[in-house]
Amino acid sequence: MNRALVSIVMGSDSDLEIMREAAHALEQFGIAYEIDVTSAHRSPERTADFARKAAGRGIRVIVAGAGGAAHLAGVIAAHTSLPVIGVPIPSVLNGLDSLLATVQMPAGIPVATVAIGKAGATNAGILAAQILALSSAELSKKMDAHKKKLADGVEEKSGKLKAALGTR
Repeated sequence: MNRALVSIVMGSDSDLEIMREAAHALEQFGIAYEIDVTSAHRSPERTADFARKAAGRGIRVIVAGAGGAAHLAGVIAAHTSLPVIGVPIPSVLNGLDSLLATVQMPAGIPVATVAIGKAGATNAGILAAQILALSSAELSKKMDAHKKKLADGVEEKSGKLKAALGTR
């Protein structure tokens, strides 16, 4: 098995359904990943240790999902120089609380933040792939093919719609 390049972490195993979407996105590009649970609040030392050691284990990007106070991505970013992508998990305020907690980082501690929920987790996986593609011609080609597939899908839908409506 390939050594993981991306680490997907979440604050609770109840976040797995959403965070699996990041894993699925990485799988589409053939990117090896690991997945685990660590908490900014319930296991702060474990989280800090994870973040400090990630690069040494070969991790190149961290995707961190959390709900509510949603400090996981920020705490990890404080302990590593690796890119961290935060996925806000829907919680009490439909994820708005998680979004704000993830995106409102102080200057100097960036966390790339994606949309709330499954779409955000998918985009986090794709963003991780784009970051890795900067240093991989093979992966860059896969990213280009992905973008072309998206564009082709729009063309196909447009054609079907026009045919159904009898327009050009």
